[in-house]
Amino acid sequence: MKEINSNSDLLNILLQSLSIISKVTYGYVTVTNSEGVRIKTVDYKGEELIDLKGIKYSLAHEAYVNHKPMYGLSQLEKGAEAWCIPIGEYVLCASNYERVKSNNNLQNSLIESLPLIAKVVGGEAVMFDEYGKRIKSISSLGKVSEQYLGKISGDAKRAMDTQRPVIGESNYVFGASAVRIPITKNFGIGFNNEDSIKKSQKLLNEIKKNRNAKYDFDDIIGESFQVKKTKQIARLAAKSLSNVLIIGESGTGKELYAQAIHNGSNRRDKPFVAINCAAIPSNLLESSFFGYEKGAFTGAAKEGQAGFFEQANGGTIFLDEISEMKYDLQSKLLRVLQEREVKRIGGKKAIPLDVRIISATNKNLNKLIDNNEFRLDLYYRLNVIDINLPSLRMIKEDIPILTNYYIKKMSHSFGKFIEGIEQEAVEVLVNYSWPGNVRELVNIIEKAFNLSTDTNFITKEQLPERIRSDYNESIFIEKSLDEMLIKYEKEIITKTLKLCNNSRIDAAKKLGISTTTLWRKMKNFDI
Repeated sequence: MKEINSNSDLLNILLQSLSIISKVTYGYVTVTNSEGVRIKTVDYKGEELIDLKGIKYSLAHEAYVNHKPMYGLSQLEKGAEAWCIPIGEYVLCASNYERVKSNNNLQNSLIESLPLIAKVVGGEAVMFDEYGKRIKSISSLGKVSEQYLGKISGDAKRAMDTQRPVIGESNYVFGASAVRIPITKNFGIGFNNEDSIKKSQKLLNEIKKNRNAKYDFDDIIGESFQVKKTKQIARLAAKSLSNVLIIGESGTGKELYAQAIHNGSNRRDKPFVAINCAAIPSNLLESSFFGYEKGAFTGAAKEGQAGFFEQANGGTIFLDEISEMKYDLQSKLLRVLQEREVKRIGGKKAIPLDVRIISATNKNLNKLIDNNEFRLDLYYRLNVIDINLPSLRMIKEDIPILTNYYIKKMSHSFGKFIEGIEQEAVEVLVNYSWPGNVRELVNIIEKAFNLSTDTNFITKEQLPERIRSDYNESIFIEKSLDEMLIKYEKEIITKTLKLCNNSRIDAAKKLGISTTTLWRKMKNFDI
Protein backbone atom coordinates (compact mmCIF):
# COMPACT_ATOMS: atom_id res chain seq x y z
CA MET A 1 0.00 0.00 0.00
CA LYS A 2 2.91 2.29 0.81
CA GLU A 3 4.40 1.67 -2.63
CA ILE A 4 1.11 2.57 -4.34
CA ASN A 5 0.91 5.79 -2.34
CA SER A 6 4.51 6.60 -3.36
CA ASN A 7 3.68 6.08 -7.05
CA SER A 8 0.52 8.12 -6.58
CA ASP A 9 2.47 10.94 -4.99
CA LEU A 10 5.06 10.80 -7.78
CA LEU A 11 2.35 10.91 -10.42
CA ASN A 12 0.70 13.91 -8.77
CA ILE A 13 4.02 15.77 -8.68
CA LEU A 14 4.65 15.01 -12.33
CA LEU A 15 1.15 16.08 -13.37
CA GLN A 16 1.46 19.33 -11.41
CA SER A 17 4.78 20.12 -13.10
CA LEU A 18 3.42 19.77 -16.65
CA SER A 19 2.13 23.33 -17.00
CA ILE A 20 5.41 24.80 -15.71
CA ILE A 21 7.58 22.67 -18.06
CA SER A 22 5.35 23.43 -21.06
CA LYS A 23 5.81 27.18 -20.62
CA VAL A 24 9.59 26.80 -20.44
CA THR A 25 9.90 24.45 -23.45
CA TYR A 26 7.14 26.23 -25.40
CA GLY A 27 5.68 22.93 -26.49
CA TYR A 28 3.63 19.93 -25.45
CA VAL A 29 4.47 18.07 -22.23
CA THR A 30 3.08 14.68 -21.32
CA VAL A 31 3.28 11.95 -18.64
CA THR A 32 2.89 8.35 -19.78
CA ASN A 33 2.79 5.03 -17.96
CA SER A 34 5.41 2.34 -18.42
CA GLU A 35 3.79 1.27 -21.71
CA GLY A 36 4.10 4.77 -23.15
CA VAL A 37 0.35 5.45 -22.95
CA ARG A 38 -0.36 9.14 -22.33
CA ILE A 39 -1.92 9.85 -18.92
CA LYS A 40 -2.08 13.59 -19.37
CA THR A 41 -0.80 16.02 -22.03
CA VAL A 42 -0.80 19.83 -21.81
CA ASP A 43 0.01 22.53 -24.39
CA TYR A 44 2.35 25.50 -23.92
CA LYS A 45 -0.44 27.34 -22.03
CA GLY A 46 -0.75 24.49 -19.55
CA GLU A 47 -4.18 23.46 -20.83
CA GLU A 48 -4.88 19.73 -21.02
CA LEU A 49 -5.38 18.12 -24.43
CA ILE A 50 -8.10 15.57 -23.70
CA ASP A 51 -7.98 14.02 -27.20
CA LEU A 52 -4.43 12.77 -26.62
CA LYS A 53 -5.26 10.88 -23.40
CA GLY A 54 -4.76 7.11 -23.82
CA ILE A 55 -2.68 7.44 -27.02
CA LYS A 56 0.59 5.51 -26.97
CA TYR A 57 3.89 7.34 -27.51
CA SER A 58 6.51 4.80 -28.66
CA LEU A 59 9.50 7.00 -27.75
CA ALA A 60 8.28 7.14 -24.12
CA HIS A 61 7.89 3.36 -24.00
CA GLU A 62 11.41 2.97 -25.45
CA ALA A 63 12.81 5.25 -22.73
CA TYR A 64 11.15 3.19 -19.99
CA VAL A 65 12.33 -0.14 -21.43
CA ASN A 66 15.95 1.09 -21.77
CA HIS A 67 15.89 2.84 -18.37
CA LYS A 68 17.49 5.95 -19.80
CA PRO A 69 16.47 9.33 -21.31
CA MET A 70 15.70 9.20 -25.02
CA TYR A 71 15.78 11.88 -27.69
CA GLY A 72 13.72 11.72 -30.89
CA LEU A 73 10.95 13.26 -32.93
CA SER A 74 7.59 14.49 -31.77
CA GLN A 75 4.61 12.26 -32.45
CA LEU A 76 2.42 15.24 -33.30
CA GLU A 77 4.28 17.79 -35.44
CA LYS A 78 6.62 17.19 -38.36
CA GLY A 79 10.12 18.35 -37.57
CA ALA A 80 9.46 18.86 -33.85
CA GLU A 81 11.97 17.36 -31.40
CA ALA A 82 11.19 15.63 -28.11
CA TRP A 83 12.86 14.08 -25.08
CA CYS A 84 11.55 11.41 -22.72
CA ILE A 85 12.88 10.68 -19.20
CA PRO A 86 11.81 7.57 -17.23
CA ILE A 87 10.90 8.47 -13.62
CA GLY A 88 9.80 5.52 -11.50
CA GLU A 89 6.88 3.80 -13.19
CA TYR A 90 6.23 6.83 -15.41
CA VAL A 91 7.85 8.71 -18.27
CA LEU A 92 8.01 12.50 -18.53
CA CYS A 93 8.16 13.84 -22.10
CA ALA A 94 8.46 17.31 -23.56
CA SER A 95 8.76 18.73 -27.09
CA ASN A 96 9.28 22.02 -28.91
CA TYR A 97 5.94 21.44 -30.64
CA GLU A 98 4.66 25.01 -30.55
CA ARG A 99 7.96 26.56 -31.67
CA VAL A 100 8.24 24.19 -34.63
CA LYS A 101 4.54 24.52 -35.41
CA SER A 102 4.92 28.30 -35.46
CA ASN A 103 7.95 27.97 -37.75
CA ASN A 104 6.06 25.57 -40.01
CA ASN A 105 3.05 27.90 -40.09
CA LEU A 106 5.38 30.81 -40.92
CA GLN A 107 7.08 28.76 -43.62
CA ASN A 108 3.73 27.77 -45.14
CA SER A 109 2.54 31.37 -45.02
CA LEU A 110 5.66 32.55 -46.79
CA ILE A 111 5.33 29.81 -49.42
CA GLU A 112 1.79 31.02 -50.07
CA SER A 113 3.16 34.57 -50.29
CA LEU A 114 5.89 33.77 -52.83
CA PRO A 115 3.66 34.54 -55.87
CA LEU A 116 2.82 37.95 -54.40
CA ILE A 117 6.48 38.66 -53.57
CA ALA A 118 7.53 37.63 -57.08
CA LYS A 119 4.89 39.84 -58.65
CA VAL A 120 5.77 42.90 -56.56
CA VAL A 121 9.56 42.67 -57.03
CA GLY A 122 9.22 41.76 -60.71
CA GLY A 123 11.26 38.60 -60.64
CA GLU A 124 11.61 35.13 -59.20
CA ALA A 125 10.89 34.50 -55.50
CA VAL A 126 12.41 31.42 -53.86
CA MET A 127 12.54 29.61 -50.55
CA PHE A 128 15.65 27.73 -49.46
CA ASP A 129 16.53 25.47 -46.54
CA GLU A 130 19.31 25.73 -43.95
CA TYR A 131 21.86 24.53 -46.53
CA GLY A 132 20.90 27.16 -49.10
CA LYS A 133 19.12 24.56 -51.24
CA ARG A 134 16.06 25.69 -53.19
CA ILE A 135 12.85 24.07 -51.99
CA LYS A 136 10.34 26.35 -53.73
CA SER A 137 10.54 28.76 -56.65
CA ILE A 138 7.84 30.97 -58.19
CA SER A 139 8.12 33.26 -61.23
CA SER A 140 6.59 36.73 -61.42
CA LEU A 141 3.73 35.18 -63.42
CA GLY A 142 2.88 32.96 -60.46
CA LYS A 143 4.18 29.79 -62.10
CA VAL A 144 6.25 27.17 -60.25
CA SER A 145 9.85 27.07 -61.51
CA GLU A 146 11.25 23.55 -61.15
CA GLN A 147 14.41 23.95 -63.25
CA TYR A 148 16.73 24.79 -60.36
CA LEU A 149 14.95 23.11 -57.44
CA GLY A 150 17.38 21.20 -55.25
CA LYS A 151 20.32 23.37 -56.33
CA ILE A 152 22.42 25.03 -53.63
CA SER A 153 23.24 28.72 -53.87
CA GLY A 154 26.48 29.85 -52.23
CA ASP A 155 24.98 33.23 -51.30
CA ALA A 156 21.88 31.58 -49.81
CA LYS A 157 24.06 29.22 -47.76
CA ARG A 158 26.14 32.15 -46.56
CA ALA A 159 22.96 33.97 -45.51
CA MET A 160 21.85 30.93 -43.50
CA ASP A 161 25.29 30.41 -41.95
CA THR A 162 25.62 34.05 -40.87
CA GLN A 163 21.88 34.60 -40.29
CA ARG A 164 22.22 37.89 -42.13
CA PRO A 165 20.82 39.04 -45.51
CA VAL A 166 23.16 38.67 -48.48
CA ILE A 167 22.89 40.81 -51.61
CA GLY A 168 24.64 39.61 -54.75
CA GLU A 169 24.25 38.57 -58.36
CA SER A 170 21.54 36.22 -59.53
CA ASN A 171 22.97 32.75 -60.15
CA TYR A 172 21.39 32.28 -63.55
CA VAL A 173 19.80 35.56 -64.71
CA PHE A 174 22.74 37.40 -66.21
CA GLY A 175 23.01 40.96 -64.91
CA ALA A 176 20.22 40.59 -62.33
CA SER A 177 20.65 41.23 -58.60
CA ALA A 178 19.30 38.95 -55.89
CA VAL A 179 18.64 39.18 -52.15
CA ARG A 180 18.77 36.17 -49.79
CA ILE A 181 17.15 36.65 -46.37
CA PRO A 182 17.28 34.10 -43.52
CA ILE A 183 13.89 33.87 -41.79
CA THR A 184 14.71 31.20 -39.22
CA LYS A 185 17.66 28.84 -38.78
CA ASN A 186 15.81 26.35 -40.96
CA PHE A 187 14.74 28.36 -43.98
CA GLY A 188 14.99 31.67 -45.79
CA ILE A 189 13.62 33.46 -48.83
CA GLY A 190 15.19 35.20 -51.79
CA PHE A 191 14.11 37.21 -54.80
CA ASN A 192 15.63 38.94 -57.84
CA ASN A 193 14.81 41.69 -60.35
CA GLU A 194 14.73 39.30 -63.29
CA ASP A 195 11.90 40.98 -65.24
CA SER A 196 13.34 44.49 -65.32
CA ILE A 197 16.77 43.16 -66.30
CA LYS A 198 15.33 41.03 -69.11
CA LYS A 199 13.32 43.99 -70.40
CA SER A 200 16.40 46.20 -70.32
CA GLN A 201 18.47 43.55 -72.06
CA LYS A 202 15.81 43.04 -74.71
CA LEU A 203 15.62 46.79 -75.36
CA LEU A 204 19.40 47.06 -75.47
CA ASN A 205 19.64 44.10 -77.83
CA GLU A 206 17.06 45.69 -80.13
CA ILE A 207 19.04 48.93 -80.16
CA LYS A 208 22.28 47.06 -80.77
CA LYS A 209 20.68 44.96 -83.51
CA ASN A 210 19.50 48.04 -85.36
CA ARG A 211 22.94 49.64 -85.32
CA ASN A 212 24.80 46.39 -86.25
CA ALA A 213 27.29 46.69 -83.37
CA LYS A 214 26.20 44.94 -80.20
CA TYR A 215 29.12 45.52 -77.83
CA ASP A 216 29.79 48.51 -75.59
CA PHE A 217 32.65 49.40 -73.26
CA ASP A 218 30.73 47.68 -70.44
CA ASP A 219 31.25 44.41 -72.33
CA ILE A 220 35.03 44.76 -72.01
CA ILE A 221 35.79 42.94 -68.75
CA GLY A 222 38.90 43.38 -66.63
CA GLU A 223 40.27 45.26 -63.63
CA SER A 224 43.98 45.10 -64.45
CA PHE A 225 45.94 48.28 -65.09
CA GLN A 226 46.50 47.31 -68.74
CA VAL A 227 42.79 46.79 -69.46
CA LYS A 228 41.78 50.01 -67.70
CA LYS A 229 44.44 51.96 -69.60
CA THR A 230 43.44 50.42 -72.95
CA LYS A 231 39.75 51.18 -72.33
CA GLN A 232 40.66 54.76 -71.43
CA ILE A 233 42.46 55.25 -74.76
CA ALA A 234 39.58 53.57 -76.63
CA ARG A 235 37.03 55.88 -74.96
CA LEU A 236 39.08 58.90 -76.06
CA ALA A 237 39.24 57.44 -79.59
CA ALA A 238 35.45 57.08 -79.59
CA LYS A 239 35.07 60.83 -79.10
CA SER A 240 37.49 61.55 -81.94
CA LEU A 241 36.85 61.63 -85.69
CA SER A 242 40.26 60.14 -86.51
CA ASN A 243 40.96 56.67 -87.84
CA VAL A 244 41.98 53.99 -85.34
CA LEU A 245 44.37 51.06 -85.65
CA ILE A 246 43.85 48.24 -83.13
CA ILE A 247 46.86 45.96 -82.64
CA GLY A 248 46.63 42.68 -80.78
CA GLU A 249 47.11 38.94 -80.93
CA SER A 250 44.37 36.69 -82.23
CA GLY A 251 41.60 36.32 -79.66
CA THR A 252 42.29 39.50 -77.69
CA GLY A 253 38.97 41.11 -78.70
CA LYS A 254 39.85 43.53 -81.51
CA GLU A 255 36.33 43.59 -82.95
CA LEU A 256 34.91 43.95 -79.42
CA TYR A 257 36.92 47.17 -79.03
CA ALA A 258 35.98 48.33 -82.53
CA GLN A 259 32.27 47.94 -81.79
CA ALA A 260 32.65 49.64 -78.40
CA ILE A 261 34.41 52.60 -80.05
CA HIS A 262 31.63 52.87 -82.64
CA ASN A 263 28.88 52.65 -80.02
CA GLY A 264 30.67 55.20 -77.87
CA SER A 265 30.87 57.71 -80.73
CA ASN A 266 28.33 60.09 -82.26
CA ARG A 267 28.04 57.57 -85.13
CA ARG A 268 26.36 55.01 -82.84
CA ASP A 269 23.04 55.28 -84.73
CA LYS A 270 24.72 54.82 -88.09
CA PRO A 271 25.90 51.61 -89.77
CA PHE A 272 28.79 49.52 -88.47
CA VAL A 273 30.18 47.36 -91.27
CA ALA A 274 32.80 44.74 -90.32
CA ILE A 275 34.98 43.13 -92.98
CA ASN A 276 37.58 40.42 -92.55
CA CYS A 277 40.09 41.29 -95.25
CA ALA A 278 41.50 37.75 -95.24
CA ALA A 279 38.12 36.11 -95.81
CA ILE A 280 37.14 37.80 -99.10
CA PRO A 281 38.20 36.00 -102.32
CA SER A 282 40.79 38.03 -104.23
CA ASN A 283 38.59 38.22 -107.35
CA LEU A 284 35.82 39.85 -105.32
CA LEU A 285 37.90 42.27 -103.25
CA GLU A 286 37.52 45.38 -105.37
CA SER A 287 33.83 44.93 -106.17
CA SER A 288 33.09 44.13 -102.53
CA PHE A 289 34.82 47.24 -101.22
CA PHE A 290 33.79 49.77 -103.88
CA GLY A 291 30.63 48.28 -105.40
CA TYR A 292 29.73 48.10 -109.08
CA GLU A 293 27.17 49.34 -111.58
CA LYS A 294 24.86 47.06 -113.52
CA GLY A 295 26.58 45.25 -116.36
CA ALA A 296 30.04 46.20 -115.06
CA PHE A 297 31.30 42.66 -115.56
CA THR A 298 30.05 39.19 -116.39
CA GLY A 299 27.93 37.87 -113.55
CA ALA A 300 27.24 41.32 -112.09
CA ALA A 301 23.81 41.82 -110.55
CA LYS A 302 21.40 43.56 -112.91
CA GLU A 303 20.72 46.43 -110.52
CA GLY A 304 24.36 46.81 -109.46
CA GLN A 305 25.54 46.71 -105.85
CA ALA A 306 26.80 49.11 -103.22
CA GLY A 307 30.22 48.33 -101.80
CA PHE A 308 31.28 48.20 -98.16
CA PHE A 309 32.14 51.90 -98.07
CA GLU A 310 28.73 52.94 -99.35
CA GLN A 311 27.05 50.58 -96.88
CA ALA A 312 29.02 52.16 -94.03
CA ASN A 313 28.48 55.77 -95.19
CA GLY A 314 27.84 57.99 -92.18
CA GLY A 315 29.04 55.29 -89.82
CA THR A 316 32.06 53.09 -89.23
CA ILE A 317 33.84 50.52 -91.36
CA PHE A 318 35.94 47.95 -89.50
CA LEU A 319 38.75 46.39 -91.51
CA ASP A 320 39.90 43.35 -89.59
CA GLU A 321 43.20 41.68 -90.55
CA ILE A 322 44.15 44.76 -92.60
CA SER A 323 47.61 43.23 -93.06
CA GLU A 324 46.06 40.63 -95.41
CA MET A 325 44.80 43.25 -97.90
CA LYS A 326 46.36 42.89 -101.34
CA TYR A 327 48.96 45.54 -102.21
CA ASP A 328 47.11 46.87 -105.27
CA LEU A 329 43.88 47.20 -103.28
CA GLN A 330 45.81 49.16 -100.65
CA SER A 331 46.49 51.84 -103.27
CA LYS A 332 42.81 52.14 -104.13
CA LEU A 333 41.88 52.25 -100.45
CA LEU A 334 44.40 55.05 -99.92
CA ARG A 335 42.83 57.05 -102.76
CA VAL A 336 39.36 56.65 -101.19
CA LEU A 337 40.71 57.89 -97.86
CA GLN A 338 42.43 60.87 -99.46
CA GLU A 339 39.56 61.96 -101.69
CA ARG A 340 36.79 60.88 -99.26
CA GLU A 341 34.72 59.59 -102.14
CA VAL A 342 34.24 56.31 -103.97
CA LYS A 343 33.37 55.28 -107.52
CA ARG A 344 31.67 52.01 -108.28
CA ILE A 345 33.29 49.69 -110.79
CA GLY A 346 31.87 50.65 -114.19
CA GLY A 347 30.48 53.89 -112.81
CA LYS A 348 31.43 57.52 -113.41
CA LYS A 349 29.65 59.19 -110.50
CA ALA A 350 31.74 59.92 -107.40
CA ILE A 351 29.85 59.14 -104.20
CA PRO A 352 30.86 61.39 -101.24
CA LEU A 353 31.87 59.46 -98.14
CA ASP A 354 31.71 60.21 -94.44
CA VAL A 355 33.19 57.04 -92.98
CA ARG A 356 35.28 56.47 -89.90
CA ILE A 357 37.79 53.64 -90.41
CA ILE A 358 38.82 51.31 -87.61
CA SER A 359 41.34 48.71 -88.72
CA ALA A 360 42.92 45.84 -86.84
CA THR A 361 45.89 43.56 -87.21
CA ASN A 362 47.69 40.78 -85.33
CA LYS A 363 50.88 41.28 -87.35
CA ASN A 364 53.77 43.72 -87.17
CA LEU A 365 52.90 46.25 -89.90
CA ASN A 366 56.33 47.91 -89.65
CA LYS A 367 57.94 44.63 -90.65
CA LEU A 368 55.49 44.29 -93.57
CA ILE A 369 56.34 47.85 -94.64
CA ASP A 370 60.06 47.00 -94.60
CA ASN A 371 59.28 43.98 -96.81
CA ASN A 372 57.20 46.15 -99.22
CA GLU A 373 54.07 44.20 -98.32
CA PHE A 374 52.20 47.14 -96.78
CA ARG A 375 52.10 50.75 -97.92
CA LEU A 376 53.72 53.24 -95.57
CA ASP A 377 51.41 56.09 -96.68
CA LEU A 378 48.34 53.91 -96.01
CA TYR A 379 49.76 53.00 -92.60
CA TYR A 380 49.95 56.67 -91.67
CA ARG A 381 46.35 57.20 -92.80
CA LEU A 382 45.06 54.29 -90.73
CA ASN A 383 47.27 54.67 -87.68
CA VAL A 384 46.19 58.07 -86.37
CA ILE A 385 45.22 56.60 -83.00
CA ASP A 386 46.76 53.22 -82.17
CA ILE A 387 45.40 50.91 -79.46
CA ASN A 388 47.53 47.98 -78.33
CA LEU A 389 45.49 45.20 -76.73
CA PRO A 390 47.20 43.17 -73.98
CA SER A 391 47.44 39.41 -74.38
CA LEU A 392 45.73 37.31 -71.71
CA ARG A 393 49.07 36.12 -70.32
CA MET A 394 49.86 39.80 -69.58
CA ILE A 395 46.69 40.29 -67.53
CA LYS A 396 46.44 37.01 -65.63
CA GLU A 397 44.93 38.81 -62.63
CA ASP A 398 41.82 39.29 -64.80
CA ILE A 399 41.40 35.55 -65.49
CA PRO A 400 39.21 34.87 -62.39
CA ILE A 401 37.05 37.91 -63.25
CA LEU A 402 36.69 36.88 -66.90
CA THR A 403 35.98 33.27 -65.95
CA ASN A 404 33.17 34.11 -63.55
CA TYR A 405 31.76 36.67 -66.01
CA TYR A 406 31.45 34.10 -68.80
CA ILE A 407 30.12 31.44 -66.40
CA LYS A 408 27.29 33.80 -65.42
CA LYS A 409 26.69 34.64 -69.07
CA MET A 410 26.57 30.98 -70.11
CA SER A 411 24.28 30.11 -67.19
CA HIS A 412 21.82 32.61 -68.62
CA SER A 413 22.27 31.47 -72.23
CA PHE A 414 22.20 27.72 -71.59
CA GLY A 415 19.69 27.75 -68.72
CA LYS A 416 22.10 25.71 -66.61
CA PHE A 417 22.87 26.43 -62.97
CA ILE A 418 26.64 26.86 -62.53
CA GLU A 419 27.58 29.16 -59.67
CA GLY A 420 31.31 29.55 -60.22
CA ILE A 421 34.66 27.81 -60.46
CA GLU A 422 36.71 26.05 -57.80
CA GLN A 423 39.90 27.77 -56.64
CA GLU A 424 42.14 24.91 -57.77
CA ALA A 425 40.68 25.17 -61.28
CA VAL A 426 41.32 28.95 -61.25
CA GLU A 427 44.97 28.29 -60.36
CA VAL A 428 45.25 25.94 -63.35
CA LEU A 429 43.81 28.61 -65.67
CA VAL A 430 46.07 31.34 -64.30
CA ASN A 431 49.13 29.13 -64.80
CA TYR A 432 48.37 28.47 -68.51
CA SER A 433 50.08 30.55 -71.27
CA TRP A 434 46.90 31.23 -73.36
CA PRO A 435 48.14 31.35 -76.97
CA GLY A 436 44.51 31.82 -78.04
CA ASN A 437 43.86 34.57 -75.46
CA VAL A 438 40.32 35.39 -74.29
CA ARG A 439 38.73 33.52 -77.20
CA GLU A 440 40.48 30.33 -76.05
CA LEU A 441 39.44 30.98 -72.43
CA VAL A 442 35.77 31.31 -73.46
CA ASN A 443 36.03 28.09 -75.46
CA ILE A 444 37.51 26.19 -72.49
CA ILE A 445 34.90 27.56 -70.08
CA GLU A 446 32.10 26.50 -72.43
CA LYS A 447 33.55 22.98 -72.69
CA ALA A 448 33.85 22.71 -68.90
CA PHE A 449 30.36 24.17 -68.56
CA ASN A 450 28.89 21.40 -70.68
CA LEU A 451 30.84 18.69 -68.80
CA SER A 452 29.60 19.92 -65.40
CA THR A 453 26.83 17.66 -64.04
CA ASP A 454 26.48 17.05 -60.31
CA THR A 455 28.28 20.13 -58.99
CA ASN A 456 27.46 23.83 -59.07
CA PHE A 457 31.13 24.66 -59.67
CA ILE A 458 33.51 23.99 -62.54
CA THR A 459 36.29 21.74 -61.28
CA LYS A 460 39.91 21.17 -62.28
CA GLU A 461 38.99 17.76 -63.73
CA GLN A 462 36.63 19.40 -66.26
CA LEU A 463 39.46 21.43 -67.81
CA PRO A 464 41.37 20.11 -70.86
CA GLU A 465 44.25 17.72 -70.22
CA ARG A 466 46.84 19.97 -71.91
CA ILE A 467 46.12 22.78 -69.45
CA ARG A 468 46.23 20.51 -66.41
CA SER A 469 49.50 18.98 -67.65
CA ASP A 470 51.10 22.42 -67.95
CA TYR A 471 50.00 23.19 -64.41
CA ASN A 472 51.34 19.93 -62.95
CA GLU A 473 54.65 20.37 -64.81
CA SER A 474 55.07 23.95 -63.55
CA ILE A 475 54.36 22.83 -59.97
CA PHE A 476 57.00 20.12 -60.35
CA ILE A 477 59.57 22.58 -61.75
CA GLU A 478 58.82 25.11 -59.04
CA LYS A 479 59.15 22.46 -56.36
CA SER A 480 62.43 21.17 -57.86
CA LEU A 481 63.85 24.69 -58.02
CA ASP A 482 62.96 25.32 -54.38
CA GLU A 483 64.63 22.08 -53.36
CA MET A 484 67.82 22.98 -55.27
CA LEU A 485 67.96 26.45 -53.73
CA ILE A 486 67.51 25.03 -50.22
CA LYS A 487 70.26 22.46 -50.83
CA TYR A 488 72.63 25.11 -52.22
CA GLU A 489 71.94 27.56 -49.38
CA LYS A 490 72.52 24.83 -46.78
CA GLU A 491 75.87 23.93 -48.37
CA ILE A 492 77.00 27.59 -48.40
CA ILE A 493 76.09 28.10 -44.72
CA THR A 494 77.78 24.83 -43.69
CA LYS A 495 81.02 25.70 -45.54
CA THR A 496 81.04 29.26 -44.18
CA LEU A 497 80.60 28.05 -40.59
CA LYS A 498 83.48 25.60 -41.10
CA LEU A 499 85.73 28.38 -42.43
CA CYS A 500 84.83 30.54 -39.41
CA ASN A 501 85.47 27.73 -36.91
CA ASN A 502 81.72 27.53 -36.19
CA SER A 503 81.59 31.17 -35.04
CA ARG A 504 78.05 32.31 -35.84
CA ILE A 505 79.04 36.00 -35.52
CA ASP A 506 81.92 35.68 -38.02
CA ALA A 507 79.86 33.49 -40.37
CA ALA A 508 76.93 35.95 -40.33
CA LYS A 509 79.30 38.83 -41.21
CA LYS A 510 80.84 36.84 -44.04
CA LEU A 511 77.38 35.91 -45.41
CA GLY A 512 76.10 39.49 -45.03
CA ILE A 513 73.15 38.54 -42.79
CA SER A 514 72.31 39.06 -39.14
CA THR A 515 73.13 36.43 -36.53
CA THR A 516 69.38 36.04 -35.89
CA THR A 517 68.78 35.25 -39.55
CA LEU A 518 71.69 32.81 -39.57
CA TRP A 519 70.38 31.08 -36.46
CA ARG A 520 66.90 30.76 -38.01
CA LYS A 521 68.30 29.32 -41.25
CA MET A 522 70.47 26.85 -39.31
CA LYS A 523 67.40 25.71 -37.42
CA ASN A 524 65.32 25.39 -40.61
CA PHE A 525 68.10 23.48 -42.41
CA ASP A 526 68.85 21.34 -39.35
CA ILE A 527 72.52 22.43 -39.31
